[in-house]
Amino acid sequence: MLNNEQFAAAQKAQLATLMGLTATGIEATEKLFALNIDTAKAALAEAQAKAESAFSAKDVQSFFALQADVMQPSAEKAGAYGRKLYDILAGVQTEVSKVTEAGTTDAQKKFVALVEAAAKNAPAGSENAVSFAKAAVSAANDAFDNLQKATKQAVAAAEANVTTLSAVVSKPVAGKGRRAA
Repeated sequence: MLNNEQFAAAQKAQLATLMGLTATGIEATEKLFALNIDTAKAALAEAQAKAESAFSAKDVQSFFALQADVMQPSAEKAGAYGRKLYDILAGVQTEVSKVTEAGTTDAQKKFVALVEAAAKNAPAGSENAVSFAKAAVSAANDAFDNLQKATKQAVAAAEANVTTLSAVVSKPVAGKGRRAA
């Protein structure tokens, strides 16, 4: 049984965890807003520069030559934006995983202690129920471990995809948008 001090300590720990996650969320939101504002400012400045270049084109060929100059930097910028966005989300995921793992480990320990205490105070003949409870705890722990492994593999796969996409996007586009004279 939990006494008042244990209950208060548990509530305090949960509040601290909630506040930590809230701070992480606010920090990620700030980073996301800053990324989007910086991206919008850069896009506006680039659009102005490209429009001025288009208006200063002396003939149709130089106008069409600007297309190739516009397309490649846009793809590179989209890739850079995606990498920055991924970094923000990966940071949040890391913090949430830390909290989840710590909380789950603590909860598992407390539940095992509860089962052990119940087993000591169980009436004679309840050995099967105690064994079943212990097996259920073990199965739940195994399932959680497998879920953590699968999540880490999914995060690693997503990171590999972002890296691959970044490499593809940053390659120059050869011959596109250019016309032969």
